[in-house]
Amino acid sequence: MNFQERKKKILAALDNAESLTVFELAEILEASPATIRRDLGDIAEEGLLIRTHGGAMKIENPVLTGFSEKSGVNNPAKEQIAEKATSYVQDGDIVFLDCGSTVFQMCRFLKKKSIRVITNSLPVLAELIDVPSIQINLIGGELNKARKAIHGDKAVQHINGYHAHKAFIGVDGLSAENGLTAHSEYESTITNAFIRNAGQVMLLCDGSKIGRDSYVKFAELSAVHTLITDAGADAEKVAALQQGGLNVDIAS
Repeated sequence: MNFQERKKKILAALDNAESLTVFELAEILEASPATIRRDLGDIAEEGLLIRTHGGAMKIENPVLTGFSEKSGVNNPAKEQIAEKATSYVQDGDIVFLDCGSTVFQMCRFLKKKSIRVITNSLPVLAELIDVPSIQINLIGGELNKARKAIHGDKAVQHINGYHAHKAFIGVDGLSAENGLTAHSEYESTITNAFIRNAGQVMLLCDGSKIGRDSYVKFAELSAVHTLITDAGADAEKVAALQQGGLNVDIAS
């Protein structure tokens, strides 16, 4: 069986089962686990499935959510952070969700909630659009095709017209010395708007970004209510953030 034939069978199996492990797929296709792992990586690069730790899961909209594998969205640390972040969401909440890959991972855990989501992320929209219990307010403005997200002055004006109970945001860098930093002004202005208009700000940040500074400084540690990170974060750098007054929740 060649790759194209295996790909067709893998996608059909995921369509029926939602998610499968490498070993389950190996049994279905009568192929080795090593072959299945290689195939899953290649198919994920095409944006046709989401690679998970130990297997794969189907995605609701391959065109819009194909960015996830390239963003490293599916590594176990980000999944754990996203699941922990979702525990802060209560039925009836209004929440801002930004366009970060870790925030996107929350979608799979939010589907049992009854909430209103305000977002600039097209992948978030695609993932939640068919969930009856979730109402969606899509922010308007200029589309950044690379990020599959809405940015710009009109988007900021849109956000300023609303208030959310909680904002779930990501950053490119976080340090005790320089606070929250981003690669570009586009994303930092949107994130600042979420911060201004939310009752609580929840920062989702894997350990690789802690202690690292990026291009644009846009917010102090005091702007964040809780940092949610993974157990792999450097303990000394996390302690420095806590000494700066930041509440830290370690996902495990």
